[in-house]
Parts: sequence; C-alpha cells; structure tokens
Amino acid sequence: MPDCPTGLPVLCHRLENNMEPQLLAGKAALVTGGARRIGAEICRMLHAQGMDLAVHYHASEGEARGLQRELLDKRPGSVFLVQGDLLDAAVPQSLVAQTLENYRRLDVLVNNASSFYPTPVCDVTHGQWDDLMGTNLRAPFFLSQAAAPYLRRTGGCIVNITDIHSERPLKNYPVYSMAKAGLAMLTRSLARELAPEVRVNAVAPGTILWPEMGLDEPLKQQILARVPRKEPGEPADIARAVLFLVRDAGYVSGQIIAVDGGRSVVA
Repeated sequence: MPDCPTGLPVLCHRLENNMEPQLLAGKAALVTGGARRIGAEICRMLHAQGMDLAVHYHASEGEARGLQRELLDKRPGSVFLVQGDLLDAAVPQSLVAQTLENYRRLDVLVNNASSFYPTPVCDVTHGQWDDLMGTNLRAPFFLSQAAAPYLRRTGGCIVNITDIHSERPLKNYPVYSMAKAGLAMLTRSLARELAPEVRVNAVAPGTILWPEMGLDEPLKQQILARVPRKEPGEPADIARAVLFLVRDAGYVSGQIIAVDGGRSVVA
C-alpha cells in the first residue's frame, strides 16, 4: 500500500484492513419494535455503523435485554431500552423524549413495530381495527410528529417499514393491508411536509420471515413459487436497505424500496 498522506492515518488504516469509515458514529436512532426479528437486525446493522440506539419494545423484555447485552458488549453505553404500548397516545412523545434525554440528539427514526394477524371481513372487531391501525399507522404518524423538530435540527431521516401488501392486499388481512397502505402514503406525505431538512422513505418487505403463527410446508412452497428468487429473504436484507436509506441516500426521499425477491413484478 502506498505511503499514507499526512493527516490521514486513521482512514489509511481502515482501507488497509478493508474497513469502511463509520459515517454514522455519534448519531442516535430510535427503532420501534427493535427487540426481535427484523427490528433486531436493523438495530444490529445501525449499531455496527457506529450509531447509538434507543431500542423500543412492548412485551418482549427478555429479547430486548438480550439484544442490549449483545450490543453493549461491543460498545459500552451505546444502547438503552424504552418500553411502551404504542396504542397508548402518550407513548410516542415519551419515546422521543427519553431518546433525547439519553443522547441529546435524534438523527433517525425507524418505524418498524407492527401488529399482523388475519381479520376476515365478516369477523373484524373494533378492537382489531384499533390495534392494527394503531400500531401500523397511527403510532408511526405521531412518532414522526414528535421526532420532527429534532430530526430537522440534525438533518435526519425517517424510515418506515411498510409491506408489499400495501399495494397488493393480502387475502383475509384487509385491515392490516389498509394500515400498511396508509403507512406508504404517510411516507410520501411526510417527505413533502418535512422537506427540505428531513428525508422520509420506506422499505417494503416481501417474504422475509414466516409468520410466527406458523404455515404448513405446502403453503410455504406455494408462496415461494410466486417469488422470482424462489427463496425467502433474510432480516439482513431489510436491514441493509434501511442502512442504505439512512447512510447513503442523501438525495432520496418519498421512496419505497421493495425487498421481495422480485415478487412485486409478478402478476
């Protein structure tokens, strides 16, 4: 390797050891539903790039504490947990306030938390409607509202986790599909409302993790048959898309990236 120019020893060391500079070091992110599944992988990805994290959870305390220990072992003082039921109208403001209290700044909001279960039209209850609309749409809106003044100060961004079914409704999941469609429109609307200081984008997962309620093998194969890649994705695929939007997409706003193995181009 050629001699390192004066004043750039750290950069040269990184290049020599195939390490990327941590462009997000010292910045803070709030990730909802960050304790497990896709949310936990997003947290790991942002943390690996130097970000400090406020990891929100509702009922998954054990998994949240396990993730916190894992990440604190790598970088002490870089992760704290915030608990709350997003259906509680006071929680969005509280989560943002706790993040600011700990880090004195907020650079990224990832609206990942989501409820997902079937609601056949004839059986939908008011409680199910309120839960699915509340976690998937209302909470992201009011979290964004609470975070907006602080994201403006840092030139930050919001990343929403939508779903390919925001455009292609999933049979027997009408309320969930409508809520995610609303979140897609929220993404585009806030990209206009919060410009020019704050970018707002979304990632729309396809078949990444099978539902926790379980699917039988024939149904899994039926689903995968409609995916051009013929295999499910991984949580890291979503996390990498989030990282791109946070770190590398400075001129991208109001966009929704489908991470679905090509499913969205199949009729």
